[in-house]
Amino acid sequence: MKMSNQTYDVLKWIAQMFLPALGTLYFALAQIWGLPYGEEIVGTITAIDAFLGALLGLSSRQYYQELEADGESNE
Repeated sequence: MKMSNQTYDVLKWIAQMFLPALGTLYFALAQIWGLPYGEEIVGTITAIDAFLGALLGLSSRQYYQELEADGESNE
């Protein structure tokens, strides 16, 4: 799965910062204000975040494998 550095960086920020913060915010507000489906919404956000993290991990692994392959062929 190839993606540009900018795309990777944005998705990494979403996965590491935005989605966990969003889940925490909704969970806290749902508890305080009685908002509906707190556990369901936070569970959905967490599932999306885990999936995105897995995709980013695969992309990173592929990127480093390609770097290693290029380094070996240049020696």
